[in-house]
Amino acid sequence: MIPVPTLRLRVVNQPPLRPDGEFVLYWMIAARRTRSNFALQHAAAEAARLGRPLVILEALRCDYPYASARLHRFLLDGMADNARALTGRVVYHPYVEPVAGAGKGLLAALSAHACLVVTDDFPAFFLPAMIAAAGEQLPVRLVAVDGNGLLPLRAAGRSFATAYAFRRLLHKVLPAHLAEPPATDPLAGLPLIPPTPLPIAITRRWPAADLELLGGCCALPRGLPIDHSIPATGTSGGQQAAHARLGRFIAEQLPRYAEERNHPDLDAASGLSPYLHFGHLGAHEIFTAVTEQEGWVPQDLSDRPDGRREGWWGMSASAEAFLDQLATWRELGYNACFHQVGTPVYANLPAWAQQTLASHAHDPRRYCYTLDELRAAATHDPLWNAAQRQLLREGTMHNYLRMLWGKKILEWSPTPEAALQVMVELNDRYALDGRDPNSATGILWCLGRYDRPWGPIRPVFGSVRYMSSENTRRKVRVAEYLKRYPAC
Repeated sequence: MIPVPTLRLRVVNQPPLRPDGEFVLYWMIAARRTRSNFALQHAAAEAARLGRPLVILEALRCDYPYASARLHRFLLDGMADNARALTGRVVYHPYVEPVAGAGKGLLAALSAHACLVVTDDFPAFFLPAMIAAAGEQLPVRLVAVDGNGLLPLRAAGRSFATAYAFRRLLHKVLPAHLAEPPATDPLAGLPLIPPTPLPIAITRRWPAADLELLGGCCALPRGLPIDHSIPATGTSGGQQAAHARLGRFIAEQLPRYAEERNHPDLDAASGLSPYLHFGHLGAHEIFTAVTEQEGWVPQDLSDRPDGRREGWWGMSASAEAFLDQLATWRELGYNACFHQVGTPVYANLPAWAQQTLASHAHDPRRYCYTLDELRAAATHDPLWNAAQRQLLREGTMHNYLRMLWGKKILEWSPTPEAALQVMVELNDRYALDGRDPNSATGILWCLGRYDRPWGPIRPVFGSVRYMSSENTRRKVRVAEYLKRYPAC
């Protein structure tokens, strides 16, 4: 097996590897899948090298920020898929915490038996702090593996102020990294030691989750201390659902993506962002599916690294438009989180945006809504309300309307800082793809990040790009969308 590129590996702590440990432990926290997973690939290779079994711990806390039945169900679907895929190949221990704090000590207990611990490197939400804390506490080496995108997080070297500048970098350096993809099946071909049971003292205190709970055969226990008022949606999580969705997108939506993706009525968006966020699908898997559909080979790449959006890949207009979202805009958010901070922070707006918003912070607002009014989609604007209802009901929102959604929250909030707080609260609590670097990019874009000053100067917005529901209804097709998400 080809080793994982060293640029994707980070040694978190100082303790040495223990060759006499009982197994290699993979602590699965972000790349929650068994395919095309750099961290699983590295853990499996280390297990084979050391002649030890591989143990995979995938745990689900109940006290993570915004914990709800919606997010829990999506994650449990993925755990069920992993259990099916790994049975008989390795020891897979899916642990679902019944009460806050019950899972404390599980990672340390397993690590006491391990040669080393491998985990996922993820630059956002609470995961960076959790990895750092584990590194300080574990008695064995902890290695974090970056499987976030096509470009390793450390390859850029700095953060970027514009998508154009980041795209120019991609044109120069991405081809070399595309030549080092993850193994489709990280366990294939490795001389892994047959799995052996975990110590009884560990499995008694932290038992594996019931397969009926993982598979959705029973409702989430009402005593589980999460927000049950935010129900699961009709969208199933897990890598099986992810690949089914990817297949439908490639066959049905990709050919018309360039022309129709901005029209809510035409359903040309990919719908893949929840699966990317929870790690049920990887960027390399999507890239491979697109390139195979296009019959693409690396020789089709343009030799002009000029930052242009079209024509560099040598693919169809729709494929290039989609890959710009996948490779440029998605990974621009990861770049920002890695080099700055993992959540949207007002101070990370460009100076011009902060200045113009400050100069108009006290402008009169024709409408000013509270968080509860916005949450309930109780505004005067039917199109905004429809977008918010989609978020509440389905955990997703059409990409084009998401921009309008954020712009109107800015217009209807007492200050731009308050607008940012509302956007983060609603997005991260209700969206299946919230709490993600890509979400942070979209939210901050509504306030001027990765954009330029626009004229004319407007109340509240200043020179930040303005959007209105009236113009949106003229530019894109929303008649059926409004019918789909009416007031109850």
